[in-house]
Amino acid sequence: MNIEAARREASKYFHAYGVYPESINLLKGCIFFMTKDAGEKKMVIIVDDLTDEVKKLTEDFQGETESIEEKMVKLLPLSHHNARALRKWFPFTSPVAFGKGCMSMGLGDRLGLASPGHLRLIKKTKIRPVLAQQSIRELNLTERTYEDVLDAASWAVFQEGYRLGFGADGDHLKTEDEVKMALDLGFSMITLDCSEMINNDVPAMSDEDVEKGYYNLEPDYIKRIEQDYLDSEFSVKDVISGDIKIAFDGGSLKRIVLIYGKALDFINHIYHDIIKPAGRKVDFEVSIDETMTPTTPQAHFFVASELKKRGVDVTSLAPRFCGEFQKAIDYIGDIEQFEKEFKVHAAIADLFGYRLSIHSGSDKFKVFPIIGKYTKGRVHVKTAGTNWLEALKVIAHKKPDLFRKIYIFALEHFHEATRYYHVTTNLANVPDISTMSDEDLPHVLIQDDARQVLHITYGLILTAKNEDGKYLLKDDIYSTLNEHEEEYYKALEEHIGKHLKLLQASV
Repeated sequence: MNIEAARREASKYFHAYGVYPESINLLKGCIFFMTKDAGEKKMVIIVDDLTDEVKKLTEDFQGETESIEEKMVKLLPLSHHNARALRKWFPFTSPVAFGKGCMSMGLGDRLGLASPGHLRLIKKTKIRPVLAQQSIRELNLTERTYEDVLDAASWAVFQEGYRLGFGADGDHLKTEDEVKMALDLGFSMITLDCSEMINNDVPAMSDEDVEKGYYNLEPDYIKRIEQDYLDSEFSVKDVISGDIKIAFDGGSLKRIVLIYGKALDFINHIYHDIIKPAGRKVDFEVSIDETMTPTTPQAHFFVASELKKRGVDVTSLAPRFCGEFQKAIDYIGDIEQFEKEFKVHAAIADLFGYRLSIHSGSDKFKVFPIIGKYTKGRVHVKTAGTNWLEALKVIAHKKPDLFRKIYIFALEHFHEATRYYHVTTNLANVPDISTMSDEDLPHVLIQDDARQVLHITYGLILTAKNEDGKYLLKDDIYSTLNEHEEEYYKALEEHIGKHLKLLQASV
């Protein structure tokens, strides 16, 4: 049987259910595909000849078995057990590492519904998708698990027939146990959040206190650091304008060492004791963006150089850039200054052979052309919240009453959410929708302050329950998006497509 015959078989028996045509696969004479019945997605296996080999295959999947025209048909829920079996038998549904030479995009999906829409766009590009990308904070706020996140990505890949490889990022992991957990689950990327190991008190310290802290370090370490960096000048090559010089004086070097010293030890430990022994390719990203001040070229160069000396193989690194990368809105800051500093960071990354990573990359349209220009397409950009807002846009169009409930709830609980996210939202600017027509509701999602209110309250919205213990909004949100699945996919294609177009404009 060929794939066209398999399509006819799937359509013959399940035409009334809605077959996802790209999901049809042949394996050992069996037809596998996904279908949707009464809003619920299922996987179907049609067996023509139950040989011992086929029996072993089908027994790996749990579900109901019935007979249709003398064929064995197995109907499977999209469970964790079946997702593990899917990854075993269809390797293209398992995540892979991408390495250092590509443009990739983190496409965080807080609902577990967005990845098919992302894939329909990604298929048309050379971008590598990191579909499973959630931080521990996001998991806690949505009451999901890393198993849920990876499974949703695997099912989406199967549904859309995407065979070019996707990534799974254990995002903003802070502990050894978190990294081990993500690796054990098969995640292909680790983003190590060094924020708790970075000394953010140093920028405000007096020169006297800096001297005291610095000379409390091991004398041999101080000697080596000063020999390697003090009063030295290093050249990095900007891809546009040529050589850039980076120099260290005594005062700046001492502060950099105190800020990043413990973080470097932590990174070294995680890489050599946990990631490297995993014995497989893993994209290792280092996040040093959680600092009180932007990462200077000297600080970036020092961190990169020290990691190289320690044999730490970094795939990507996320500095803190000048300006503000706030959630859900465009870049805030001086564009000329950003370009001036970004090209130096890109040159340092090129020198040491890794990619830059852009965190909170959703909707940063003003700086995307600059990012693409200086990285020449070797960059990783993380998005997440914007996909949630596109879901709300669909709800505003299709279920305005539900959107009104979500909006009011978000405003009532906004201050609770600011414990988790830094934003400069002005509530006085948030539109009053009480007198707004249903037709105008989607326009609310254009206004920056409203976007931030709806963005950072996602966890509270998705987990709120009434007195009976039932979800206040979550079930209605999911049922609406399931009902209007195609509209959601199209919205994602359009919105993320705008990101990609600008990122690639100067590449």
